[in-house]
Formats: sequence, C-alpha cells, structure tokens
Amino acid sequence: MKTVEHLDKERIEAIIKKCDVCFVGVVDGDMPYVLPMNFGYRDNVIYLHSAPGGRIINILEKNKNICITFSTDHELAFQHPEVACSYRMKSKSVVAWGKVQFQEDFEKKEEALNIMMEQYSEKKFKYSGPAIRNVKIWEVPIDHVTCKEFGAPHEKYQGDGTVRRSF
Repeated sequence: MKTVEHLDKERIEAIIKKCDVCFVGVVDGDMPYVLPMNFGYRDNVIYLHSAPGGRIINILEKNKNICITFSTDHELAFQHPEVACSYRMKSKSVVAWGKVQFQEDFEKKEEALNIMMEQYSEKKFKYSGPAIRNVKIWEVPIDHVTCKEFGAPHEKYQGDGTVRRSF
C-alpha cells in the first residue's frame, strides 16, 4: 500500500462532497484548537456556521488563518494479520488552508445556509429573519489545498500495456 497525492480538482471536490463532517483548526496563542463542524462547499469556498460568539470566534478575530481537514473512505487494512506494524488505515483526505471571512449581508448569509444544507439534504429550506441574523456565517476561500489517498493500490504495468492494481 502506498500514499498517493491527487492534484485534480474534480477528485478533491468529490472527497469534500462525500464527507459529512470537517475538522476546523485554528491557533489560540501558541496552542492549536480543533473542532468538528458541518459545512458546505461551492466554487473553492468552504462555508461554516456557528453561534455569534464563543471561544473559536474570539480566536478567529485575532487570527483569521484556518485549516480545514476532510477525511473519508476509512478502511482498516494490513499486509499480514499477525504483524502489528503492517496494519494501517486506508482513507482519502483533503486539507485546505485559508483566511476566514465573516459574512454579515443578510442575503449572502441565507445563500451560505442553503449551500451548507445542500451538503446534507436535497430539500429546500426557508429561514426566519432572526435565524439568519443570529447565526455567524464563515466563508473560507481556499488559498492552498492538498489531497492524499492513503493505502492506494500499487499499479503494476504488464508487458501488454495494461495496468493491474494490487493491494
């Protein structure tokens, strides 16, 4: 098994769309702080929401840098069942970095909520005015992204020009 880095946008977006939770990392002084959150994604922007205040909002008001991780397709694999060091977790992950921007425009907040709900449901939702006004909407345009597949199959090239994958 090997680790493969993927660069194509379609594969990256497919992994993001497959996830139901992301992990949001920020830095509070010299200490990391990570929270699981639900999210939405569209056009290279990750959308998050929270209460209007709290620890993570206080941190982000001082330092807008943010790291968001997505991970899916987890599967335990091993090369030999009796050798502990041969065990590993197969998975696909995306790590994205950017700077959070808080959205205050009412219509854009509503659009962001719709983008987030599209991640989880095909239903169309309506929101009350207070619900939109009292939610903190985060927009994170992706500045940098990496994508890796852990435990990817090895490709073996055959003499006839075909590729055979082995695990």
